[in-house]
Amino acid sequence: MKKVAHILARKGSAVVTIDASTSVLDALRLMDDRNIGSVVVTDENGQYQGLLTERDYARKVILKGKSSNETSVQEIMTTNLPHLIPDNSVETCMHIMSENNVRYLPVFKGDQLCGIISINDLVTETILSHEETIEQLRSYIQS
Repeated sequence: MKKVAHILARKGSAVVTIDASTSVLDALRLMDDRNIGSVVVTDENGQYQGLLTERDYARKVILKGKSSNETSVQEIMTTNLPHLIPDNSVETCMHIMSENNVRYLPVFKGDQLCGIISINDLVTETILSHEETIEQLRSYIQS
């Protein structure tokens, strides 16, 4: 079974971060520029505080009639997400995401953030794993 470490090795462990005091509008601009659906929120020391997602924006700004320019990221970010470790299996990640109704989870080695895993990453890894199995079966049949 593939693990989170395999996903991070394939996609890389670089994360896009933003300071918690940043306006939501600026965070959305960053997410648009990078074509991503979430951004890691950090404090003034660069320490992980939570994640800001498009879902946070829709539910905590738009639906509540708040101003994107006057609302800070720290007011709407998601905190207390379950933390993954590189040794977690893809299956475990899918279970955690489904159970918590989230699409993004942080990955930590000890206290250090080492990546973000999305539901899309898990689907991609599952597809690649199935393709690998199919290719192995083809090779076995042909030999």
